[in-house]
Amino acid sequence: MTTTMMSPVVVVLGQGGLVLGQRLCAVLPGARLHALKSRLAAGAVVDDTFADTAAHLHRLFADKIPIIGVCAAGILIRALAPMLADKQQEPPVLAVAHDGSSVVPLLGGHHGANELARTLAGALGVTAAITTAGDLRFGLALDEPPPHWRAGHPLAAKNIMAALVDGRPVTLKVEAGDAGWIETAHVPFADDAALTIRVTDKAAPVDPHTLVLHPPVLALGVGCARAASAKELEALAFSTLSEAGLSPQAVACVVSVDVKADEPAVHALAARLGVPARFLPAVTLEALTPRLKNPSETVFREVGCHGVAEASALAAAGSDGELIVAKIKSGQATCAVARATGTIDPARVGCARGHLHVVGIGPGAPGWRTPEATAAVTGARHLVGYDLYLDLLGEAAAGKIRHDSPLGEETERVRTALDLAASGESVALICSGDPGIYALASLVFETVERHSRPDWGRIEIT
Repeated sequence: MTTTMMSPVVVVLGQGGLVLGQRLCAVLPGARLHALKSRLAAGAVVDDTFADTAAHLHRLFADKIPIIGVCAAGILIRALAPMLADKQQEPPVLAVAHDGSSVVPLLGGHHGANELARTLAGALGVTAAITTAGDLRFGLALDEPPPHWRAGHPLAAKNIMAALVDGRPVTLKVEAGDAGWIETAHVPFADDAALTIRVTDKAAPVDPHTLVLHPPVLALGVGCARAASAKELEALAFSTLSEAGLSPQAVACVVSVDVKADEPAVHALAARLGVPARFLPAVTLEALTPRLKNPSETVFREVGCHGVAEASALAAAGSDGELIVAKIKSGQATCAVARATGTIDPARVGCARGHLHVVGIGPGAPGWRTPEATAAVTGARHLVGYDLYLDLLGEAAAGKIRHDSPLGEETERVRTALDLAASGESVALICSGDPGIYALASLVFETVERHSRPDWGRIEIT
């Protein structure tokens, strides 16, 4: 399943589809089972029920949640037709026959539906009814590249795919990264054609005859003084890329030393680029000193390694990566760029800044929770709390890593939450009532202040 896709919901409209629905959920980690309450037998185990099928499908669709309906395709089509507007924003929608004999992706084929259909069809021993031409003929979807790849001019993908389907010649030029997902497709590329797919980390002008694909091969290493201006760091980074002829869309991540994990300028730059900010310990960066072009004793005295920008970029690019832009300085910031031979997976580079939400779930019932509290729980990977409070979350706790503890262990509960967040995780510390008045918010801040641990001090606490 595509890494950026939300966990799907399997919707069943009767007791007869329940066993198949459970089977589908078992195939897809994190999937939830929702059933029509009026047709559900007493004691049936599902994640949620609903009374109005169309209204429930509307809500899931509006929330961009992939829908797998164990029902006739026509039911999904009639229910969702009024909501169709922009196909680029539509979540995957699939219909699965009650007997499991067919799996049909209806919407979002190139946004995960085709991939889901193949997964489910493989588990059921049937053939996915995929109808998108490029997938059928070549096993290739240029408008659904692998995670972290970006299209410089996305509209060109449609023209190129149409040309391939029509049998017109297209040239493939790979200048950077691993384009195996294209090269292994059954496409008869031509040596010199009017239409081109160009895989590059370079900045490229708009050309209706060229689909420019940027692989995630660049690591942008940065350093800055404490409380440096976000505008200054952004200006330095973008001018550095521009002068080197590199595309910002080929940047996989912004990387720095871990003491900068709470630096607003670094996070602002990552947000501007639309990529993760990742952080590495000084000891890891120090090991790369022999590969640095501008080692600094001053930097070593400050943070414990002989270079931040260059070493961070090289660490992210891997052992066979190359430093292609050595450290460039402005008044309060530094920047360097490294290129990987393959693609960079940001999740494998250092760690993110940890985030701890101290969440009050109110009286407990889902309808009485604030939307902000619900969103915090939804976005967390780890849930920490008194076991009863975690149980009260019901479906909201599904798929999360639980850290339960009994009453009387509030201090240890807080320390557990802080340790998890300090390791780069997203954590929700679950409380009853208002977390700032009756619960654990005060203890969280008191614990951070009392122990003066640098890693706890860098956590983002909400």
